[in-house]
Amino acid sequence: MPDIRVITRPEELQHTDDANSLGLFDPYLLSRHRVDEHLLLMDDEGMPLGRCSLWWREVPEHDAYQLGAIGHYASVDDSSAETLLQYACKRLQEQGCQLAVGPMDGNTWRSYRFVTDAGSEPAFFLEPENPKEYPDQWLASGFEPLATYTSAINPDLSEKDARIEKALKRFNDRGVRIRSLRLDDFDKELETIYAISVMSFRDNYLYTPIDKNEFIEQYQKVKPYVQPELTFIAEIDGRAVAFLFAIPDLAQAQRGERPDTVIIKTVAVLPERASRGLGSLLVGYAQYVAHEAGFKRAIHALMHETNISGNISAHYATTMRRYTLFGKQLG
Repeated sequence: MPDIRVITRPEELQHTDDANSLGLFDPYLLSRHRVDEHLLLMDDEGMPLGRCSLWWREVPEHDAYQLGAIGHYASVDDSSAETLLQYACKRLQEQGCQLAVGPMDGNTWRSYRFVTDAGSEPAFFLEPENPKEYPDQWLASGFEPLATYTSAINPDLSEKDARIEKALKRFNDRGVRIRSLRLDDFDKELETIYAISVMSFRDNYLYTPIDKNEFIEQYQKVKPYVQPELTFIAEIDGRAVAFLFAIPDLAQAQRGERPDTVIIKTVAVLPERASRGLGSLLVGYAQYVAHEAGFKRAIHALMHETNISGNISAHYATTMRRYTLFGKQLG
């Protein structure tokens, strides 16, 4: 019979054969992500059949339920998935959780949601990926869609948006200036981006505050791939009020192709009157600059279907991929 091992320290995981059948997993994510428990499902011979991490102390707030999160998920087959997920839900319920959500590595600043409609486009750089059977495993264990997300593609950046020039002049008359990221002062720029992000995203679904150091650590990992001319910060009288972060689709290079696609990953605008409309302007302006730099396409990445970013994207792009975050009521 399968056996579930409960792990709370990275050192315990280092002595397992976790990588043999489930893929590589960094044990120190348990401490960096402040995991409450890590579950490892083993067969009679000590080989891993499934894994997941649980969070109940540091989790997003919900209007109606006490949440527990399930992340770091992997399973070798449907039977193992059912055993693992049922036990995970049992453990969360024992801790007072009323709703299990996942896949989510603790919060929405980290990896979360499954690809549930892959479409025909290949995976793009830094996009979450998962085996196609994973969503069905969660559905079979009683989970239901809790939130849905999309990525969209603008296949032709040569089509100019006539509104951009007028919008640039209008914002310029208001004292708004748009500048490129200063890569030689990257840490300070990240502090600026952090301050905008925590204010802009605080009303997002399942928002959780994030420590500045953890935020900066996440962005530091992508610094080698950043092209500063593709990331913009908007300022009013020298005060940053919005930013757009974009990066080339380096997955194309990994496939032996010349990157011709830019990924617009994040747009954030401070919620104040002077900033209204800046998100739309930044997206249009970024696509114009990307085209001038030789890019032919743009991907608008990982948007919640009810967020304003989806409305902005719809002016330029069509949906290419769908993602789902799942939930299950406990008890």
